[in-house]
Amino acid sequence: MKRLLLLPLLIAGLLRAEEARPRTAEEILRIVRLSYALQNHKMDGQLRDDATGRVEPLTLTMEDQVMRFLFKNPPKEIVHLDLNTTPATLYQVREGGSGEVPKEQLDDRVRGMDFNYEDLSLRFLYWPRPQLMGETRVSGQKCWIVRVTNPGRDGPYYVVDIYVHQGSGGAAKMEAYDRNSKVIKKYQVTKVQKVDNATVLKELRIESVNPLNGQVKGRTYMTMENPEKK
Repeated sequence: MKRLLLLPLLIAGLLRAEEARPRTAEEILRIVRLSYALQNHKMDGQLRDDATGRVEPLTLTMEDQVMRFLFKNPPKEIVHLDLNTTPATLYQVREGGSGEVPKEQLDDRVRGMDFNYEDLSLRFLYWPRPQLMGETRVSGQKCWIVRVTNPGRDGPYYVVDIYVHQGSGGAAKMEAYDRNSKVIKKYQVTKVQKVDNATVLKELRIESVNPLNGQVKGRTYMTMENPEKK
């Protein structure tokens, strides 16, 4: 559990070291990527469809800069996000074979939920020329707003606004837009939990939005139990 405990101290140290000079959007995204890469723990949890109540159990492990999602219901599936590469590489293991998730699959829903493979890939954290759009508060906490634009035409998102918590360096909220500047996906961390003085995810809300009228058309919650010590 040492790396998990060190994470808030390392992030806080980075923030303090850079207080004396202007902060750029790229520096902020670097801290967000680091907040994922340095974690080292295992958590059980689930994806839950808000409309139907259908549940997909999962186990999330984070070790050696690799995030591993194990979906337990048949057909079983494992998704690996390798943060050792730039950008991070998303792999998928299913019955009959394994390999890197192809770009044409990025818009596919994971286990039929409002959560796709683009979301798991975190590709938008590596898109070039990010812009710092200002500051705001999310759930009372001060956040930077960083806007990234898809340099290609692949994937479901064209622009993503990332709200980065200034205290922890983690992403507190995200909003994704299509090429017509309409919101199509929203994410927000709605609950966190304290484990040995570290703050980790407890609940994430994912909402799919109808770009024609702005109404939420689907909602999925990812809820996680207390991390296991490694």
